[in-house]
Amino acid sequence: MDALELAMKMEKDAIAFYTEAARKTTSPAGKKMFQTITEDEKHHLEMVSQIIKGLNITHKDTSPMKNVKTVFESMKDDMMKKIAATADDLEAFKIAMNMEKEGLEFYRKTLAGSKKEKERALLERLIHEEQQHYDIFANTYQFLANTGNWFMWEERSIVEG
Repeated sequence: MDALELAMKMEKDAIAFYTEAARKTTSPAGKKMFQTITEDEKHHLEMVSQIIKGLNITHKDTSPMKNVKTVFESMKDDMMKKIAATADDLEAFKIAMNMEKEGLEFYRKTLAGSKKEKERALLERLIHEEQQHYDIFANTYQFLANTGNWFMWEERSIVEG
């Protein structure tokens, strides 16, 4: 199995995991997050497929951070309330972070050995987007695990005594 075929397998595995995680997650924010990232991974799979087929890739300009910002903005009122996350929800986010980290390492290693221009461009884009996915999952994990502390640091709250 070459690097691009392995990349396709990784993207398919991510789609399957994130789809299942969205189905099982009890947190509304977590559910939307997994659904949004699933769509990103589907775009990645299509881009890798097109490279393998030798086509010129044309893809939608996806921005994981923009998509997630939209999810959070649409749920702001619900999120202002304490969102209880189960241990299973938090574990799913830990697994997701690990999957994205492994994907990043794989794509970086593959990029280092790649000589084809289109393949290199795709790998660079995947690295960028997978890093954003990791950051999104890490931030969401912190939000669900400790909402009060998350708001203090992310919103730069001033603690008055």
